[in-house]
Amino acid sequence: MILSRRHLIAGSAALVLTAPALRAQSYPDPAEVLNDPDAPVQGNPAGDVTVIEYFDYQCPYCKSNHPLLMDEVARDGGIRLILKDWPIFGPASLHATQLVLGAQRQGDYADAQAALMATKGRLTEAQIDSTLQDAGIDIAAASAAHDAEKDRWAALLNRNAAQAQGFGFMGTPSYIVGMTMFPGVIDQATLREAIKAARG
Repeated sequence: MILSRRHLIAGSAALVLTAPALRAQSYPDPAEVLNDPDAPVQGNPAGDVTVIEYFDYQCPYCKSNHPLLMDEVARDGGIRLILKDWPIFGPASLHATQLVLGAQRQGDYADAQAALMATKGRLTEAQIDSTLQDAGIDIAAASAAHDAEKDRWAALLNRNAAQAQGFGFMGTPSYIVGMTMFPGVIDQATLREAIKAARG
């Protein structure tokens, strides 16, 4: 089902989570959110601040905000970025997600993800395939790798969706920085302030 895409301004919509709130029945298990072994991680895997993004490859806001997020990850050096695929824009989004997760087995997740995040607007499956091929991704190998573990990846996507809905996110992008949720686009100043606050 394609969810409503009400985007909130991060600066006014941030919600600080307390540890008890994260443990409350209405929220996902924090250990699952922060340490899902199947969720791709970029940046510094041993970083002192965790940033989580729930995203869709067809979401224009995700794509326009992606360079800012990746620039901050590279500049800071201490950010552990967890990427939570949440394909809510229909079959093409799911197709993109499946291929990029499959590409992870070839060590190509970062290149595949970056290529699709650099596209504009809505995508067809053919556009997704050609974009990934142009980025050097072996589409057949990625598809085969995904299909070989399709139950594992389907379970990951189900967990991601349950987490996002459990947090009350209405669409993509949605972020968690430390213990603060940002249900919508986040600007550089807000992101840096949230990272600073997470470090205490």
